[in-house]
Amino acid sequence: MGKIIFFEDKNFGGRHHECMSDCADLHSYFNRCHSIRVESGCFMIYDRPNYMGNQFFMRRGEYSDYMHMMGMNDCVRSCRMIPMQRGNFRMRIYNRNDMSGQMMELMDDCPNVMDRFNMSDIHSCNVMDGHWLMYDQPNYRGKQYYLRPGEYRRFSDWGSMSPRIGSIRRIMDL
Repeated sequence: MGKIIFFEDKNFGGRHHECMSDCADLHSYFNRCHSIRVESGCFMIYDRPNYMGNQFFMRRGEYSDYMHMMGMNDCVRSCRMIPMQRGNFRMRIYNRNDMSGQMMELMDDCPNVMDRFNMSDIHSCNVMDGHWLMYDQPNYRGKQYYLRPGEYRRFSDWGSMSPRIGSIRRIMDL
């Protein structure tokens, strides 16, 4: 189980809301979010309702000045709890939409997609096992995209506006 607490003010002040599962619309619980405490588990938070917009991965810890640390506005509108995978990880990435074109398979982290596969545009993927994070820059930096098991027929399916992916990481229980 996971538990995340959203606070309206910096340093865990003001009104707060505890969440232990997915929540598609947090707007009714608080007006703004300036600090976050993840007591257990991992979560993906989004700046728009229904798991849309900018995505940010949150692991166990305290984020006393969330906006400054993440470089984001004070809008947290939805969150998704990420189940921990203890088994295998497997993903197939493709350089064309609808799982077509050249296919590469991943079972471990990839800090630089271009160096490893000689490509940087991923147009579709199939996540067979595990939960993954894609980043638009190498070395796990930049915009983040959460992928859970399933088919992603085009890059917009994981929330991106571009097929450019720089790195990919497994979400593992540390």
